[in-house]
Amino acid sequence: MPNSKKRLININISTGKYSSFIKELLEMAASGDSMYVCVANVHMLIEAQRDKAFEAIINNAYMVTPDGMPLSWSLDMIYGVKQDRVAGMDLLPDLLQASAETNLPVFFYGGSQNMLDKTEIFCKTTFPDLKIAGMYSPPFRPLTAEEEEENIYRINKSGARFVFVILGCPKQEKWMASMYGKINACMIGVGGALPVMIGIQKRAPNWMQEGSLEWFYRFMQEPKRLFKRYALTNTLFIYLVFKELANKRLNSGSNKNKKL
Repeated sequence: MPNSKKRLININISTGKYSSFIKELLEMAASGDSMYVCVANVHMLIEAQRDKAFEAIINNAYMVTPDGMPLSWSLDMIYGVKQDRVAGMDLLPDLLQASAETNLPVFFYGGSQNMLDKTEIFCKTTFPDLKIAGMYSPPFRPLTAEEEEENIYRINKSGARFVFVILGCPKQEKWMASMYGKINACMIGVGGALPVMIGIQKRAPNWMQEGSLEWFYRFMQEPKRLFKRYALTNTLFIYLVFKELANKRLNSGSNKNKKL
């Protein structure tokens, strides 16, 4: 099962085969228990490095999937774990298809109303048996306590078993953590996976995905918005991974010397 975790720098990443993630997520959703899942990439890891409160939110999640190839490669470098990539862009359509087949209702929370309208059309065409329990585009401002209670009631009353959250990192993870124990469903932060699935944005070709260059493809689509994020986060991530690898080797050498 994928809920065995390995600590990567500062967050606990769930490990296992891609198929086992799907299986466990379906079981989680069917149970109706309140829980949340984070789909982790380099950006999320660095956000957690800068913000201890956010780090705690990630590490309190039931599952933290390794979205980006850099995370999978780092697990291999540090622990020798050959980890499948478990990306939101793959999880979302696969879970929707599985939900349609197992009659699990889904709810979409976040994104613009235009995006949700296109999502409904896409799902009716691509997953005709999927039961969409509801969709909600929240206003671009902090919600009042009354509005939050209305949303909790709306989602629970809908009978949704999956709640796909499209607010972007770190907002969606913070929202899911605040809803833990209140919303009776499996909440998953899918961020930018939804616009790619419905065709608003394009996904990188397979060779770029496998070569850990999907970030570069996204950068080429939105260079002004993503330049600062990638320049800082990718550089810091590489530094932290090699620092952790060096510390691991140093500790391993020290332990060997103690045994001699």
